[in-house]
Amino acid sequence: MVAGPLVSFALVFAVIGATELLDRTNFALIGLAARRHPFQVWAGAASAFVVTTALAVLIGAALLAALGGHVMYLRLGGGILLLGYAAYLLRVHETERATPAGRSAFSTAFLLILLLELGDTTMIFTINFITTVPVVIVGVAAAAALVCVAAFACFLGPRLGSRLAPKGLDRLVIVILTVVGAVTIAYALDPGLFPALGA
Repeated sequence: MVAGPLVSFALVFAVIGATELLDRTNFALIGLAARRHPFQVWAGAASAFVVTTALAVLIGAALLAALGGHVMYLRLGGGILLLGYAAYLLRVHETERATPAGRSAFSTAFLLILLLELGDTTMIFTINFITTVPVVIVGVAAAAALVCVAAFACFLGPRLGSRLAPKGLDRLVIVILTVVGAVTIAYALDPGLFPALGA
């Protein structure tokens, strides 16, 4: 990787944080924090984000090891996965993506995030970052970004209530996924196209 640790951290933090801000999970958290205790919602969400980030890092590192260091295949697979997820979002309406329920605000938020984040956009991005950024930096930066976004959602929730309708953002997320997926595949096939990312 050409970039230093701080630049790498900032890159992962920015991409994961920005992606999560536009994700359906963030809007679900805003809605949940509008109806339940915001701090408990944040604590549950933050705990689940740490778990899913750890899983993403482990999966990415395991895949990289299994592929014998041939990162091209992992990048290619990640790009295809991003395009597939964009296609899923395009086909399945937002109202059909059910969210789980729990008893306490903490357990509801924990289950909500755990189930929505497994295989979600940010988890896929985190796995993809393993190919170009050291594992520890990816884990810490991604977890920190997600915990901060959860705090922001829980701050906004009580102020915005359930009036926030994220219609239209789904399409923006689909466009972002498609572009990033295509760029990831192009980078896998020819890293020379994006020299700033390093080999």
